[in-house]
Order: sequence, then structure tokens, then C-alpha cells
Amino acid sequence: MRMGYGLWQEQTQKLVMTPELRQAISVLQFSAQELVEFLQAEAAQNPVMELEAPDWLQVARELRDNKLRKSVREPNEFPIESVVRTNQSLEEYLRRQLNLIRVAEPERQLAAFIIGNLDSNGYLRLPLDELAKMRKCSKEQAEAALRLVQSLEPTGVGARTLEECLLLQAAEIPDVSPVVLDIIRHHLPDVAQGRVSKIASALGITTKQTQEAIDFIRTLDPKPGRWYTNEPPAYIIPDVIVERVAGDYVVVVNDRSVPRLHINDFYRKVLEQKEDGVSRETKEYITGKLNSALWLLKSIEQRRQTLYKVTEAIVELQKEFFEHGVRKLKPLTLKQIAEKIGLHESTVSRATTGKYVQTPRGVFELKYFFDSGVATAAGEGASAESIKQKIKSLIGQEDPTQPLSDQKISELLQAEGIQISRRTVAKYREETGIPSSMQRKRY
Repeated sequence: MRMGYGLWQEQTQKLVMTPELRQAISVLQFSAQELVEFLQAEAAQNPVMELEAPDWLQVARELRDNKLRKSVREPNEFPIESVVRTNQSLEEYLRRQLNLIRVAEPERQLAAFIIGNLDSNGYLRLPLDELAKMRKCSKEQAEAALRLVQSLEPTGVGARTLEECLLLQAAEIPDVSPVVLDIIRHHLPDVAQGRVSKIASALGITTKQTQEAIDFIRTLDPKPGRWYTNEPPAYIIPDVIVERVAGDYVVVVNDRSVPRLHINDFYRKVLEQKEDGVSRETKEYITGKLNSALWLLKSIEQRRQTLYKVTEAIVELQKEFFEHGVRKLKPLTLKQIAEKIGLHESTVSRATTGKYVQTPRGVFELKYFFDSGVATAAGEGASAESIKQKIKSLIGQEDPTQPLSDQKISELLQAEGIQISRRTVAKYREETGIPSSMQRKRY
């Protein structure tokens, strides 16, 4: 093999990612809150930049008035979590109760240690043997401290298993049925699977008696600690707003929550000076910072235009959703939007990730509108989300003594022109959190 040196020409193509291009891509990906933080960091290191703070009082009013809570839902859908949840932590609540009880100090400290080891649902996952070894106490002392914790509110806290949690709650109910206790102790897996007849046969009682006992058990809370949290209420600042005006939908990019970027006039005048009082190095430094600020201004404007175009295209293609709700949500892909507005698919992906839109039907992540689906007899498409709503509606109207099977639901949807298999129905039902027909059956 001959080896040596030589000179030759070769023509190649490659994409050069300039700092300005990288910045434009980053700015496009930022949510409104992330953009605020980025601008503050840039202004801290660039004296040419000045930020005009947004009117946060006005933004706060909008958050309050529009109830922009951090969960995607249709209007008027407010689950119990948003009402009951408190900002007080479970540990704080339990310690406050513990401090009001007269008990020997060693036992109080041991109970406080147990409280500190409860998980977010109120369960003690640390074995008592290990706990006793860590605290250098007997197992009997650890058990006594655990009983003390279990006597606190909410009832069921400090349990080590689901069975123990439910039994603690059932024990506080006057004249609780022995059938209830028996089912909790021996048949919880069957309850989860809806095997009412099997439980009835094992206990030698009627299915009606069994169903009544199960109904009572389901009123108990399997996660008594979940209503307590240290986290403050989370709110969304929408990146885009869609409003209905004179029968049409208007898209507005929400700039009010982002500080406005200005160029400091002092540094602009320094560059215009021709005297020898300003050194060349100083002018080069200011010029570099000025160019950086101008590029950032351009990137922010590109982000605004891209968000506007993408949202406008989504509104146009999903107009039936805005008119009639989730039942009319259509299958949509990033590629469809990209082709419609003349941008690359990756650009559309960056523009929609982590961005939220406020609409007359609620607040949604832009990704929400990109939904897969199935074909219909008319040759169009039905989104997965709209089909889930149809399944939920059908199940909501069923006879609980004869619940609809997945096959029956499939047939009903096919009669409406939606080509969907039993397996897909089962998949969508499970994703919606709806139990099987066996588990829904009432006696």
C-alpha cells in the first residue's frame, strides 16, 4: 500500500449552524414563561438591552378572570381535586395534630419520625423492623407509635397496605357490615376485577348484598394523603389567544406577558460619536452587543409570526372543534400544518411543544390538536379524542345491569360510520380510565 501526501479539491454540502440560528431555534421553543426568563438573563449580560416589564397586574387579572388553571379540560369541567386540595402539606397537618396530643416525648418523637417517612398518599412504606432498628427501639414501641399516627386525620393515614388503609376507615363507621370487612380482607383483587358473582359465591350471600358492600367500599379513600401538597396552585400563561369575533375566529399572540425589548439610546449615541474620546475597542464591544440585541429582536418576531401562522392553520383545519367541541376534533399531523404554511415539520413541532392556547372552549396545549384517529365511512377521519368522547357517552347511557361490551360499542360506532375494531375500542376505553363491562356491571 502506497501512502503519501497530496492536494485535491472536493465539493460537499453541509448545514452550518450559526449562533444566530441556534438562538432563533431556542427562542421558538420557549414558552411564554421560559422566554421571560431568557430575556432577563440576556439583559443581565448585555448593557445595550433594556426590558420594559409587562403589566403583571393585568396579566394576573386575566388569569383570575379566565381561570387558566394548569389542566387541559373543557369549560365547566372542574374535578374534585381543584376544590378540595389544600396547600398545607400532609406532614404539617399530622405534626400539628400530634403536638396537641398528650403523650410521652419518646413516643412523640417516634411518631414524628413515622410521619416524616409517609409517602405522598399517606402510606408507610418503611418496614417496622427496619424503622425500629433505625430508631434503636423495640418493635412494640414502633407499633405503638404507628397506632398513634393512624389515629390522626385523615383516617387511613399511616397504613402499610391498601387493605389496612380501608380497614382503618371502615372501623370508624358505626355498625359496619361484617361482609364489608370480609371483602376488604380477602377479596380486594376480585373487587378490582368486578368479580361480584365470585365474591358472592365465596361468602354465601346474594349478588345484591355483595354489590351493596362493594359500593360502600368504593366510598372509602384508597389514598388519604393525596389531598395535601406543598405546591402552590399552578397557572398557565397562554402563548396564543383565539377569540370569536363576529362569527369568526381571530388569533392573537399573547405578547403582554413578555417584557418588551428596547435598545438603550445612550449606547446608540456612543456609536454615532466621531470624537477620539471613544476607543475602537469600546465601539467594537458596543457594536457586538447591539448586533446581539438586534438578532434577539428578530428571533422574537420570528417566534411571534410562526406561532401566529401555526395557530391560524390549526384553527382553520379544526374549525369544527371550535364550533361543536371535542366530538368534532379531526385527525391532524404536523406535516399537514407544515405544508399548509410552508414551514418545515420540525419548526412546527418546536412551535407547538409546551405552548398553550386560550380558546372559547378552554385552555389547551397546541399539541392537543394533533391527534391520530380512524377512518369513517364518508372517507374523512375521526380523531382518537373525539372517539373517546363517543365511547364515554355510550357507556354513560348504558343499562348498568347489562353494560355494553367492547364488541357492542364497536358495532354501535360502525353504525355511525366510524370504522373501529373491538381492540381499538378497548384501548381507547382503558386510556380514558373506564373499567371493563365486567367491572361496570351492577346487580
